[in-house]
Amino acid sequence: MKNMKYLITIVSLIFAVSCDNFEEINTDPNKTNQVTPAMLATQTLKDTYRFWNPNPSDFASGNLFNKHIAMLETNPNPYQYYYSYWPYGSFGAYTRLTDLQYMSTYAEGSQYESSYKGLELFLKAWFGFSATLDMGDVPYSEAGQANEGITQPKYDKQANVFAEILADLEQAESYFAQGVNFDGDIMYDGNASKWRKLCNAMQLKVIQTMSKKATSDQKARFAEIVNAGNLMEGNDDNFKLVYTENPNATYPMWNGEERRKNTGVSELVINSLKNFNDRRLFYFAEPAQAMIEGGMTESDLDAYVGAPTQMSAEQLALNNAVGAYSLINKRYVEFMDGDPMLIFTYSEQCFIISEAIEEGWVSGDAQEYYENGVKAQLEYYMNLNHTADYVHGMAIDQDYINNYFTGDAAYATGGTKEDRLHQIWTQRWLIDFFQGNGGNYPQFLRTGYPEYPLDPSTSLNPEDPTVYPKRWMYPTDELTKNPDSYQKAIDEQFNGYDGINQVPWYLQ
Repeated sequence: MKNMKYLITIVSLIFAVSCDNFEEINTDPNKTNQVTPAMLATQTLKDTYRFWNPNPSDFASGNLFNKHIAMLETNPNPYQYYYSYWPYGSFGAYTRLTDLQYMSTYAEGSQYESSYKGLELFLKAWFGFSATLDMGDVPYSEAGQANEGITQPKYDKQANVFAEILADLEQAESYFAQGVNFDGDIMYDGNASKWRKLCNAMQLKVIQTMSKKATSDQKARFAEIVNAGNLMEGNDDNFKLVYTENPNATYPMWNGEERRKNTGVSELVINSLKNFNDRRLFYFAEPAQAMIEGGMTESDLDAYVGAPTQMSAEQLALNNAVGAYSLINKRYVEFMDGDPMLIFTYSEQCFIISEAIEEGWVSGDAQEYYENGVKAQLEYYMNLNHTADYVHGMAIDQDYINNYFTGDAAYATGGTKEDRLHQIWTQRWLIDFFQGNGGNYPQFLRTGYPEYPLDPSTSLNPEDPTVYPKRWMYPTDELTKNPDSYQKAIDEQFNGYDGINQVPWYLQ
């Protein structure tokens, strides 16, 4: 018993000393224990722009809605046939608004305050723009205010969402104009000047996306931004996510050969590139095996055959088994640091302005902007890593670029405005080839071009197989989290029915 008392005393002393030193013992001297604005910026940017589930199967699926590729399997992928495994939108991005608010708060009083405030507003605008294009009326003015007690934010009218997004982008541009280069930025390496240009370019995109509803003041603002000239100047200003050989930041299609064997380049892409005599074809695709076996060479345009995205899955699979189609280029699965995800490019900015000139929103040379946009994309692929051994002897070089604008690729100055707009819209659509970002679908809904194939006999649209879905339904948890705002939104927009074929305000 006496020994037991001694043991208890010793244990008690050890416990007391341990408690006194608990914080010191459990603090890693090699890691920070304080959250910084840079840390919050990095995490938020990564969560915002990384592909949602980085594996080859899901990445390939992310390219189906815009008809860039076709799945060549017997089991039909809903994304190819105008539906989805999960046809609901999300407000998940709004949960990052709190972190962004803390980011700005922690930066107050420092030389970086303006830059972080600019980043906060830009990303809020990005979240709102994505959400409203996906669903229609959405929370925006009251989004991210849970700390102020607003846990059931109102759904703002889409017109008001667009207006507030533009106001936030304008204010973000002003912050970046006053700001300095900052830490934690995985997109532009903290270059405040590039962020400022992006804020201006994004305003152009927002206004044009709502072109059916844009007011005279908004069109005037578009012209004012263009004329001010503080915009992207070339591919160095492209807003992109760069993949690396870091196992946590690799290209989603890397090591996906089994998926590649069943992923064809669409007929729409192949035919568009052939019409332009465009060597991007050789960067995007492999020649169809049946054509090679028939005596053609890999550098022959006619060796490339696109897969009809509207054809039944069973027939596509049968045709693929005999080598009928061009599969995506082998380079897409070979490299951990594969093609960056192009999120907003100088080329897209050029096409946006070219269209606006054709529509009379701003003065300028539409042909020059069109040609600059195409040249920039061709130069991008000319300088892209990991292509030298994968372009089938048809590399893009400067001489090819200089002589690109002939035939159907030449700007249709002698044609109609519609002819020229079709050229602009097709080239803009091609930017997003195999990017996984889904960015062009709202532009297709707005313009109807290029014409995405639709066959009612294969469409999986459950409500009407003869139409293209216009939106995602609201998240199911809104029925319990924010039922009054949700019900008011669908009543006022869609007569009480939250469906994928309902037409949101910006498309009416």
